[in-house]
Amino acid sequence: MFAAASLTKTFTALGKAFEAEHPGTTIVFSFAGSSDLVTQITGGAPADVFASADEANMTKLTDQDLIDGAPELFATNVLQIAVPAGNPAGVTSLEDLADPSITTVVCAPQVPCGAATERVEAAAGVTIPAVSEESSVTDVLGKVTSGQADAGLVYVTDVVGSSGAVEGVDFPESADAVNTYPIGLVADASNTEVAQAFIDYVLSAEGQEVLADAGFGPA
Repeated sequence: MFAAASLTKTFTALGKAFEAEHPGTTIVFSFAGSSDLVTQITGGAPADVFASADEANMTKLTDQDLIDGAPELFATNVLQIAVPAGNPAGVTSLEDLADPSITTVVCAPQVPCGAATERVEAAAGVTIPAVSEESSVTDVLGKVTSGQADAGLVYVTDVVGSSGAVEGVDFPESADAVNTYPIGLVADASNTEVAQAFIDYVLSAEGQEVLADAGFGPA
């Protein structure tokens, strides 16, 4: 199962629950930035399921007939500003991140959270002088959590899943960059029956409840 980094906690939980309901089944996950996973799949890496943090990266695979059938949309996510506990830099808005004295970390443009960052910058008329562009949203979160950055643009779900290690700052422009998550069966999957069963589980009421509890919105 290849899945976007922002799905790490929820899909790990879903995988354990799925295994409990299907004795003898083992789910092995590979979590990374969606664009990196696309590169791996197009390069021939063995995968049964791909869950992307945006539709654009999924389209790269469907255009090459590397996804069997039409992908299913299963969740949405929006950006939030993550700051260390206590918000020492006093960040209150997206505009604050234009201040070069506030060290901000973002995702690289080819990653879904990076593409979303570019959209909110355009919507707000703000340019963020980021000190680094990371290959996954979990890397951005890690730099904020460790105190290497004053702020980082991550998903709401990353803040929820941090267990208080970071705080979230809402900003209205996030509504201009809602990411929709698709999931699909990889062509030539080695175990199509179990792979499809897992996709169905993600789409089920039980799977959707787990995603909602983590902060994801409905697709």
